[in-house]
Amino acid sequence: MQADSFLEYALVFLLAAVIAVPIANRFRLGAVLGFLAAGLAIGPHGLGLVGDPAGTLRVAELGVVFLLFLLGLELTPQRLWAMRRIVFGAGGAQVAMTAAVGAAALWAVVPGWQTALVLGLALAQSSTAVAMQLLAERRELASAPGQQAFGISLFQDMTAIPILALLPVLALSAGVAGSDDATPDGTSLVRALAVIGGLVLVGRAALPPLFRAISRAGSVEVFSAAALLVVIGTTWLMQLAGLSVTLGAFIAGVLLANSEFRHEIESHIQPFKGLLLGLFFMSVGMAIDLSLIERHPLLVLGGVLAVLAIKMPILYAVGRTVGRLGHGEALMLAGLIGAGGEFAFVILAEGHRVGLLDAGTFGLALAIAGLALAMVPLTVPAMAKLAARTRAAEARAFDELPDASPRVILAGFGRVGQIVSRVLSAQGVAHTVLEPSTEQLDFSRRFGNRLYYGDPTRPELLRAARADRAEVFVVATDDPEQNVRTARIVKRLFPHLVVLARARNRQHAFRLMDLGVDWLVRETFHSSLELARETLVRIGVPDDVAIAKVERFRRHDEALLARQYLIHDDEAALVQSAQQARAELESLFEADRRTD
Repeated sequence: MQADSFLEYALVFLLAAVIAVPIANRFRLGAVLGFLAAGLAIGPHGLGLVGDPAGTLRVAELGVVFLLFLLGLELTPQRLWAMRRIVFGAGGAQVAMTAAVGAAALWAVVPGWQTALVLGLALAQSSTAVAMQLLAERRELASAPGQQAFGISLFQDMTAIPILALLPVLALSAGVAGSDDATPDGTSLVRALAVIGGLVLVGRAALPPLFRAISRAGSVEVFSAAALLVVIGTTWLMQLAGLSVTLGAFIAGVLLANSEFRHEIESHIQPFKGLLLGLFFMSVGMAIDLSLIERHPLLVLGGVLAVLAIKMPILYAVGRTVGRLGHGEALMLAGLIGAGGEFAFVILAEGHRVGLLDAGTFGLALAIAGLALAMVPLTVPAMAKLAARTRAAEARAFDELPDASPRVILAGFGRVGQIVSRVLSAQGVAHTVLEPSTEQLDFSRRFGNRLYYGDPTRPELLRAARADRAEVFVVATDDPEQNVRTARIVKRLFPHLVVLARARNRQHAFRLMDLGVDWLVRETFHSSLELARETLVRIGVPDDVAIAKVERFRRHDEALLARQYLIHDDEAALVQSAQQARAELESLFEADRRTD
């Protein structure tokens, strides 16, 4: 039984999402695959609760539009220009190579090279929405593979109008039925360029004053409406010009990236994006024809595997050569955008409309494209595990350490260790730096720093570093767990060493105190005190008074840390101690104010 009212549709979609997404997250498959499975279950080829996936998809595409708009907000024009090598270099290479290889492989099994080229162009597409959502879930949007994936996907969106304009030409050259009413318009490219140019000029001139005027009005609702108006209005203009609507939304976001209202606009758009993007993934799942897969299981499965076999090696090669990624990063890039993409559905539908794809080929291609898109949440963790396994197998040997006996051994050359090392070098103190991260090691060496690759928790490495002759051991590694392990092994094997350590927070400090380190510093404590002092000064407190207040707080908190260490295993006592300390501190400050 199908839902036949708006409320019933809403109930079905929400119930399916609430059931499917937590189950997918429980098995670490990600929310995207949960939405796809929910759509598959409620669609016309599943339980039949929703019978119009095409209509739903038209509404749900706004989720992708909002996603691209928000991504545009994160990219200033200057940063976008800096990404031109990724967008046009890596993106152009990927689209050209994938389309060519895919068309060549398909030419032997489909009638005509024109049909093979249409399928190859559809194969070249990737899903910006799925890739970016997965990166957001993994908190890797700013990673090198994430930036490469976004740049390549952006180029794919830019090819929308040339590809759609090419299909009628291919139909005419093939002489197929349905091409007569699809004669290409010679002015379409000029119209598209005019719309983009006009959008950029008007947007840069009109959008900032518009949002300033609305902000002065002080209406949150009107501000939300204006943000939606910009996104949907830009999308509508791009659609009129025959361009990719997602490209239009992205351009609108870039135009506002330098605006002082960028973060406020983002906060208003974000809720709509999340809901509609989930609806989009469900709509894609609804479009997968299970009956067709049941009739041709081997053909569909072979097609999906062929998509991965063609596309992922090309993306890996592009990432390694044009994108200059490492082995593991290139594997992640291939996993992110090495399967299907939503724009493939548009290309296939247009190819069917102009007569290049018959009904049978069109149906099979849609099923393969849908399943390939659903593979992305599975390929990403698979490639991440493969990359980690490969890195472990190819682990480089530790550096050979010098014979000299340093006075200080420093473990970790990150934010904290660099400053310690620079002070020691300036003072002429002989010291040896051990860095367990190859990425940090290679990066730091480019600036002329002298450090050695090695794991400070390995006893043989500590002996090679002459820890038995050193005076002080500084534990400054970024990872708290490695930090504690290093302090433990050093205190056990070299009890004569004075061990100084950094602590991320109070709990980390308690663990280091358990080991008997000689002195520790909470990494954000002193910078926070300095920030607090400057805040007092900025609100009118005299400099000497602000310094005295902050110094009193420092002494009080360090004494409190020592007292709380004795009860840190008792959460109830710890909470009570914190409450008492807060009241005590307020009393001290009040006493100071009475004597001032």
